[in-house]
Amino acid sequence: MLAVEFIIVLLAIFLGARLGSIGIGFAGGLGFLMLAILGVKPGTIHYDVISIIMAVIAAISAMQIAGGLDYLIDQTEKLLRKNPKYITILAPIVTYFLTLFAGTGNISLATLPVIAEVAKENGIKPCRPLSTAVVAAQIGITASPISAAVVYIASVMENPAMVSKPISLLAILLPATFLAILLMSFIISWCFDSKLANDRIYQQRLAAGLIELRGCQSKKIKAGPKKSVLFFLLGVICVVIYAMINSPSLGLIETPLMNTTNAILIIMLSVATFITLSCHVKTDAILNSSTFKAGMSACICILGVAWLGDTFVQTNMEWIKATAGQLIHDHSWMLAVIFFICSALLYSQAATAKALMPMALALNVSRLTAIASFAAVSGLFVLPTYPTLVAAVQMDDTRKTRICRFVFNHPFFIPGTIGVCLSVLFGFLFGSIIL
Repeated sequence: MLAVEFIIVLLAIFLGARLGSIGIGFAGGLGFLMLAILGVKPGTIHYDVISIIMAVIAAISAMQIAGGLDYLIDQTEKLLRKNPKYITILAPIVTYFLTLFAGTGNISLATLPVIAEVAKENGIKPCRPLSTAVVAAQIGITASPISAAVVYIASVMENPAMVSKPISLLAILLPATFLAILLMSFIISWCFDSKLANDRIYQQRLAAGLIELRGCQSKKIKAGPKKSVLFFLLGVICVVIYAMINSPSLGLIETPLMNTTNAILIIMLSVATFITLSCHVKTDAILNSSTFKAGMSACICILGVAWLGDTFVQTNMEWIKATAGQLIHDHSWMLAVIFFICSALLYSQAATAKALMPMALALNVSRLTAIASFAAVSGLFVLPTYPTLVAAVQMDDTRKTRICRFVFNHPFFIPGTIGVCLSVLFGFLFGSIIL
């Protein structure tokens, strides 16, 4: 039965990959229907994960209509055009910090056209900076103070036996993930050919007029973009402050009014309100924004695929414990491998953490192992179906960023695997110092 269930999960994921976009979530629902026919009990729907994404995306969409996203992208383009030779290193740094700032990797979608254009104009294969940028955005989720994944991990680790102070979690994850994506970018730059001039297919497409080079174009920034960015930044700061004062380990509030998840929802919706009022944003325009559509599509994808994956994992939890329990006890780093593999199926960092971290804690793994391995939930690039990954493929008209015949041999796999491995290694390093 286990084999049949696993085949159903894989077939649903591959069908979703064929449908693309929101169809990934649809296929997840179909896969769950097949499991239900077999008598499999439904797993957990991660409503808190989806609600956090919805609230954050609503605030970002309001910021986009107010011109704040255009302002951020304009600053990104200036940075990349000043240093085009180092775009494979600078692009992932930009998407990493944007993800930290926004709590969702979907904000990096707006930077992908800029990255692709700057790379082409300077004779660099777009697949190099695009792949490192997409991977950096996914890994950045595991260090963002307002991401659903980090909020969950902070809550389950919130006791003296695991983490002495709430800031300890970010003190480990921030430097570990940042150094990982930085070193990963250098490795990709040094070890792989990045010159478009050496590519025969590109030269043929360029001669045929199939490659568009638009050059630097001045953009009209709407009124109040800086104000909208400031409101969003203040919202992020408020979330971090509330998480700290709400922490039981600090003991500042004996009986908190609400948990951090509720605080994020309230603060982000309030930020969206302030931006809408102060920047005179039309709410109908928010619903039609590209960020809102991409974010809501991601919610459906997580609803379908993450629910399907969680159902499979929870149904076979005893088998997983029996099979992996002794292995993790003898080789603690194997927890990161399990996180990595399951994240490709669960399609969400937060959903993976919620499905597997309780199992890890039940196996009595050390606090160092649990935190250091957390970055491994960023294996969403393994199957080329994630929205930012699909968008990167579509943005590159040189056809160097593409999904090959065997599905797994795509340009995101090597940078992603390197980035995750380095994040875990640095996590163990900084964790051993801080904890």
